[in-house]
Amino acid sequence: MSRIIAALASFWLAIAAASAQDFSGLARLDATQSGITDDGWTGLRIELALSQGVPYRLFTLDEPARLVLDFQEVDWGGVSPGQLLQSKQLKQVQFGTYVPGWSRMVLELAEPMAVAGAEMQIDSASGRAHLTVTLAPQSAEAFASNAGAPHDPRWDLPEPADVPAGLRRGPDAPLIVVLDPGHGGIDPGAETGGLFEKDLMLRFARELREVLLRAGDFQVVLTRDSDHFVSLEQRVAIAHQAGADVFLSLHADSLAEGQAHGATVHVLSRAASDVASAKLAERHDRGDLLSGVDLSQADDRVTGILLDLARQETRPRTQALAQALVDGMMQAGGPMNRRPLRKAGFSVLKAADIPSVLVEIGFLSSPRDLANLRDPAWRGGMARGIRDGLLAWRQADAARRPLVRH
Repeated sequence: MSRIIAALASFWLAIAAASAQDFSGLARLDATQSGITDDGWTGLRIELALSQGVPYRLFTLDEPARLVLDFQEVDWGGVSPGQLLQSKQLKQVQFGTYVPGWSRMVLELAEPMAVAGAEMQIDSASGRAHLTVTLAPQSAEAFASNAGAPHDPRWDLPEPADVPAGLRRGPDAPLIVVLDPGHGGIDPGAETGGLFEKDLMLRFARELREVLLRAGDFQVVLTRDSDHFVSLEQRVAIAHQAGADVFLSLHADSLAEGQAHGATVHVLSRAASDVASAKLAERHDRGDLLSGVDLSQADDRVTGILLDLARQETRPRTQALAQALVDGMMQAGGPMNRRPLRKAGFSVLKAADIPSVLVEIGFLSSPRDLANLRDPAWRGGMARGIRDGLLAWRQADAARRPLVRH
């Protein structure tokens, strides 16, 4: 307990000192003077050399055991995890933009460890800073009891605004489409040859937005319009806040086992339709661990019943949406996977009242798909195929609405 109190005291003193010096701008990480190493036989030592001091905070998360460091703000350019990771007591380290203006480093620990000390020293002459964090072994029970993200308005995003219930828009109102470019910031997604899924999907989402807006029948919202991290929970919250009619999560993953080619469209299901869908769901949902949000806990009984009732109406509309998108992309030339319509338990599709699908535009592990994803003409055709699918679905959905019981 004394170690925890000391670590917290060190943390708040560092915050106060950083705030007092009114740091601003990006701090650059010097990889040559930084590293994550073993501290004695069982401890861990983190040394980060920064071009200037910045406010920071740290906390731990459980399942799996992680240490999270937030900064305002660090430029990680030119630094790879391998340059820093020199300890066998870590499974992996990831870092990058968390939200605009904030950076995050996440260390997945091999065993539960407590923060024993944290200190940022700043050179009065140069302004350069050196952050040292030490960790010591801790029991799993003690780690779990102390883990959890702190809530501080100086650091946290504001809560999504409530959307007034019962709002009805006219039949000629634009279709509100929320486009969700997968991954982002600290979570790069799949990678091949220096290309990251997060960047490819952000570019495609922007291009698709333009295609939809030019059609004149759509209002489009992006869950992120820059390279920053958005948790799975926040992506769904953005869709609710926008009053979305449709939620499209965009991905271009990579499968190491077997071969996968062509676009696929996934709808939510408790059981995956195949092994590949199960693996993709596991990969996508892992991104949520970075923010410490757990969407897997069961709702209470009453809430569960209400959600099931909402899904009874949404499920057939979602199935129809997925099929319309498959048809639209196929008519645009695809190529589509030989089994383009699939099911999986993607957490990002769990909005009970919004037809939501996850579109794998292609697979980075497929040379053909990768070439297509890099081709502006192909992306334009695929975007028009999605537009046509949405238009066809909206027309059919409007025709079916009088048949739905209210």
